[in-house]
Amino acid sequence: MLSTVTRVGIIPVRPRSRVTSHGALVRSWRRGQTVAMCGRYVMARAVGDLLADFDAELENEIALEKSWNVAPTDAVPIVLERLIDEDVKRQLHVAKWGLVPSWAKDPKGGARLINARSETLLEKPSFKKAAVARRCAVPADGYYEWKKGEGKNKQPYYVHPGDGQGLVFAGLYEWWRDQSASPDDPGRWLLSMSILTADTPTADEARTRRSASVFDELTSLHDRVPLPMSTETMEAWLDPREKDAQGLVDMVRSRAHDAAAGWTLDAVGAAVGNVRNNSPELIEPVEGLF
Repeated sequence: MLSTVTRVGIIPVRPRSRVTSHGALVRSWRRGQTVAMCGRYVMARAVGDLLADFDAELENEIALEKSWNVAPTDAVPIVLERLIDEDVKRQLHVAKWGLVPSWAKDPKGGARLINARSETLLEKPSFKKAAVARRCAVPADGYYEWKKGEGKNKQPYYVHPGDGQGLVFAGLYEWWRDQSASPDDPGRWLLSMSILTADTPTADEARTRRSASVFDELTSLHDRVPLPMSTETMEAWLDPREKDAQGLVDMVRSRAHDAAAGWTLDAVGAAVGNVRNNSPELIEPVEGLF
């Protein structure tokens, strides 16, 4: 039986520089500099914990390392549902972060598609088919954003649920087949994914809310935010029988504020800016620079 790890294939070496699909520059990962939109997160749960948390099963055996510094093109866990013999099966897979459309000539463009703008999702050839038929949930413990200060100063922040229970982002996935590989080559299939994003609330929107949350504070860090889901929202988002993609996207967007109600925001050390650093110490709170 073909393993998910094998189907993911070889994860390419990270490029020295990339421009994301929304114009945010991800600079020289090998040199350790970092500026990315919704471009770093933490996923430090074991496979067994994920299977239990999401009531999912494995189609094939997978290998997954804990990471406190997930970066674009890394191999990450996703949860999806498939119709098999008219039964819905929820499965845990490993995918490359950076969606590669099934029609792409090669997988190189995936690094530019780590995020999918929810406002225009169904207008984009790279995402519209996946939005209808290949939706997924992306488990995470939290994510990083950088607040700009004066000059080149930037303060990284770790955004995460205050109760430590983890969160889940709305995502899309695709299978890409390497047409140059032989049919019996187990590495010919690449599974990849993208995380949905939306505008952070404006200052006026935040002031008019009946209940404020850290979601309203994120505007000071970035003008975009990855879209979180509650368990109820995730159940609807994953359902492969549901084809009203626009309705589902609208649902996720409208419920994002409530899904982030328990989030907290901690200043963390500059070490997270280098993708070669990967340890629990990266999420330990520090005194912010500003």
